[in-house]
Amino acid sequence: MCLIIFAHKVHPDYPLVLAANRDEVYTRPTAPAAFWEDHPDIYGGRDLDHGGTWLGVSRNGRIAAVTNFRDGYATRNAARSRGELVSSFLSGNQPAADYVNRVARDTHAYNGFNLIAGDLDELYYVSNRGSHVAAIAPGIHGVSNHLLNTPWPKVEQGKKNLAELLQHGAQELIDGLFAVLADRTIAPDHALPDTGVGLPRERVLSPAFIISPTYGTRSSTVILVDNHGQVIFIERSFGERGKPEKSVTARFALETVPTPASV
Repeated sequence: MCLIIFAHKVHPDYPLVLAANRDEVYTRPTAPAAFWEDHPDIYGGRDLDHGGTWLGVSRNGRIAAVTNFRDGYATRNAARSRGELVSSFLSGNQPAADYVNRVARDTHAYNGFNLIAGDLDELYYVSNRGSHVAAIAPGIHGVSNHLLNTPWPKVEQGKKNLAELLQHGAQELIDGLFAVLADRTIAPDHALPDTGVGLPRERVLSPAFIISPTYGTRSSTVILVDNHGQVIFIERSFGERGKPEKSVTARFALETVPTPASV
């Protein structure tokens, strides 16, 4: 997952509005979003190499997502899969605050990551490239391959667009968020970060929707959860060079109804 923008307790009807792109090599085997056979309460896509996921929701209201922290100078090939950070939280029952604090004590086993985990009332953030665990305040947030709310061009543009889209109803909101995720605009050189991969690669990785010969956006996801705990989870999958593949839509109820948003 390389871009997540979300509104936490901002919209009067939807305490969670989230849009995300997962970027990955095209050859990595992936299952589209579904309820998992081994954990029927978890809904999300699945990495078929290691069994984890980049984004998922459980019927008991747990939600988690992960992005890589891009650091071309410090990647280790033998590190554990970051997707297990998400799947372990979704399949467990440890309170979110305890879970992310435990993760913060055991970050050396993974390459750089950003983890968001919690429920519809409380969300937490931890990174093994950041300084500490943080409760995520109600508001509009974004994360790509640096720390939460780092002002990379696609993060800032995504947050701005999300703020505008929150004025609309559900269908316009969904359509607008998919348009945000589909943006292939390359950021100007002066706005690009230096993450150790070189300027040409920084350009390729700068759009919300990435296309390259071997690596790119594999899925775009929009999630809405309303005040009655009703979930809309839409995932669009893509193949090489952004070729559309499968689209799935799920609507299901949470067992725990979130606290209504304060606006």
